[in-house]
Parts: sequence; structure tokens; C-alpha cells
Amino acid sequence: MTSVGMDPDVVAIRRVRPRTNGCEECLRLGTPWVHLRLCLTCGQVGCCDSSPMRHARAHAHTRGHPIVQSMEPGEMWRWCYVHENYV
Repeated sequence: MTSVGMDPDVVAIRRVRPRTNGCEECLRLGTPWVHLRLCLTCGQVGCCDSSPMRHARAHAHTRGHPIVQSMEPGEMWRWCYVHENYV
């Protein structure tokens, strides 16, 4: 279910800055991405679920960092991968 509201994982949000200008893993592997997501726990930049490698989702699940923010110009939303909802 997709909803907007209070998510218990908001406690994981920190003040972060992007560590790279592109998906960290895609840059390392030489693979393409579609859109970028910023991990709001550590600042890792990953690619979205529309990208071939889905690094942002993989990072959220392997690191336990649940919430990302869109890095696309004009987009101001956050997503929790654990609860599959907007934050």
C-alpha cells in the first residue's frame, strides 16, 4: 500500500550530503541509471527502481537505511523502502 503519513523509520533520517554526483555503484561498475535517490541515513547516492541495477533499494535493504529522497530537479519527496510509502 502506498500512502503519505507518519512512518516509524523517520528516526533514521540524518542531515546528509550526497557523496557523489551519480549512483555510486553504477559509477564503479560502469552501468547506466535512470534517476537518483539519496539515502537519508548516510548520504549514499543510488539509482532508482526504474534503473537496471536498483542500487538505492539494495542499499536500503542491505544496510538497513530505510528512507531515500529523490535527487531529481523539482522533486521533493521521500520514500521508505521498508513500509513502501511516502514520508
